Amino acid sequence: MGYVEDAFDARTLPADFFIILLETIAFPRTMNPNTIKEFFELLPGQLDSDAAEDLDAVYQFDLSGVQGGQYILTIQGGACHVAEGMHADPHVLLSMAGEDCIKILKGQLSGPAVAMSGRLKISGDIGLAMQLKALFPTVG
Repeated sequence: MGYVEDAFDARTLPADFFIILLETIAFPRTMNPNTIKEFFELLPGQLDSDAAEDLDAVYQFDLSGVQGGQYILTIQGGACHVAEGMHADPHVLLSMAGEDCIKILKGQLSGPAVAMSGRLKISGDIGLAMQLKALFPTVG
């Protein structure tokens, strides 16, 4: 074998390399939060501005438990803004345990399964709620 072939021989690489590679492919470093607060701080940078171009919507996240908190997600003019707190009249309200939310975002728990079990409650414009995946395609 030549030098180049040896450099990429999988038998010579440590196991940790493959774990890091899989984590990098599955969860970009820029969007691998450990807390809900970190997630919402990183979220505006993940918006698909083309998908959000004509959208004017307010999403309220009401999360309970240790990973809980209240977050207002405003999409307007192709941009995303996040603030902590409760909005007086959001278009969509999503309520669940913060722990479930972070697991959904990390791909460890199915969002539809959580909704069907009643652990995720959605009120307001369900169509807007269903648009979230298209607005943030690299999340979850």
